[in-house]
Amino acid sequence: MLHYAVVFFVIALIAALFGFGGIAAGAVGIAKILFVVFAVLAVASFLFGLLRKG
Repeated sequence: MLHYAVVFFVIALIAALFGFGGIAAGAVGIAKILFVVFAVLAVASFLFGLLRKG
C-alpha cells in the first residue's frame, strides 16, 4: 500500500511539473489517504504482534 502512495505522489509531482494542477491535487489527495491507511494498518499490525507474543 505504501508503494501505491509513493506512485500517486510521483504522478502528482509529474502532473504539477507539466501544469496540470487539478490532476496533481487529486493524486496528492489519494496519496495522503493511502499513506494514512498504511500507517494505521502498520501500527495495528505492530500492536497485535505485541499482544500475540505477550
